[in-house]
Amino acid sequence: MMNQRSRVSTIALVCFVFLGLVGCWKAPDNSAIASPQPTLSPVASPMTPRAETINPKLVEASNRFSLNLFSAIRKQAADQNLFLSPASVAFALSMTYNGATGETQKAMETALAIQSMSVEELNQANAALKTSLENPDKLVELVIANSLWARKGVPFDASFLQTNQQFYGAEVTTLDFGDRNAPTQINAWVNQSTKGKIRQIVDQLNPTDVMVLINTLYFKGPWSDPFQPEATQDAPFYLAGGKQKPHPLMSRGGRYPYFETADFQAISLPYGNNGRLSMLVFLPKAKSNLVAFEQSLTPENWQAWMKQFQSRQGMIKLPRFKQQTSVELNTALSALGMGVAFDPERATFAKLSSVSTHIDQVQHAAVISVDEAGTEAAASTAVRMGVTSAPPPSEPFTMTVDRPFWFAIRDGKTGVVLFLGTISDPQA
Repeated sequence: MMNQRSRVSTIALVCFVFLGLVGCWKAPDNSAIASPQPTLSPVASPMTPRAETINPKLVEASNRFSLNLFSAIRKQAADQNLFLSPASVAFALSMTYNGATGETQKAMETALAIQSMSVEELNQANAALKTSLENPDKLVELVIANSLWARKGVPFDASFLQTNQQFYGAEVTTLDFGDRNAPTQINAWVNQSTKGKIRQIVDQLNPTDVMVLINTLYFKGPWSDPFQPEATQDAPFYLAGGKQKPHPLMSRGGRYPYFETADFQAISLPYGNNGRLSMLVFLPKAKSNLVAFEQSLTPENWQAWMKQFQSRQGMIKLPRFKQQTSVELNTALSALGMGVAFDPERATFAKLSSVSTHIDQVQHAAVISVDEAGTEAAASTAVRMGVTSAPPPSEPFTMTVDRPFWFAIRDGKTGVVLFLGTISDPQA
């Protein structure tokens, strides 16, 4: 017990959106042009909703977007380890969405799966979700931070800035993008927000960049039932191609929410005192594989699976792993329907600025570490609904995660998926 908390694994993620100008533009030297003043604390408002009021439309949209985004990215990175936070991406894009109009607005609604929500509903729901998630458990730390970095001299819409301050707690800072130290200031904020887990996200600012919108998520929490280090042993991990590598497998017996079909095993490993946040690990059976599972990973199946976990006694063996991911999301988001937002000739963000802008880049970075003390993730495996064959509930299970798996970290109170990924090779 002595150092379990200090050894708890952490997860830090950051998603940022670059907004660029259409064509070449230079900031005029006219001091009368309005630009946002630095505001380092969110604007309080009586309209901000109470934490317990979570809109079910947002939960459904969030999880649909999560699985759709994962599938789109997976097509670019097949058979590789993948880790991301769709929640982080959604927060960053929701802030950006407040500036979109016309065809661009409709395209972003499609990508984010929020067609059934008004802009006001979305902002209210995101504010409530952010407040709720930031207080999950006395032992679990989950910090969500947002910021807008606005180019000095560009006229931004005051209501756009105020909305993002009010509902997203965004810090708004005016910055001289021509200053070579500008990226350093942005990176310093990211470094602080992720407690040193992600130290750099911006290499340089381009002449056409006008705004950088950033979301960061930082999570740190112990397992409710930690794995004992002395029980960890090296064992073969079987790769998809047939090769095997020796790798440390953590081991623990106990009673866990568990679900099994003819094609996979799944377990929920809780964090902290109340188990509100948990890692869901899905392991394909030997006759199936990760590809088959991912093909069945639809929002409808996911919703059905979440209702079928039951408390079971058993043994779980899980590999220790670390993963660092950096991926540009332009292609994946375009595949989800918002390609127009990246098109300089078609994108419209009239509610953001009177200057014609478009999204230049959406970048996502993520870091995760899983060990005996704690982690932030859930395992994934191939599952097909409709061919369920579960053993009797009284029979203890054994789940040895020694081959590629899928995982997600889920908030049990709201049902929102915060992080997800796949591990094809825990040593990669």
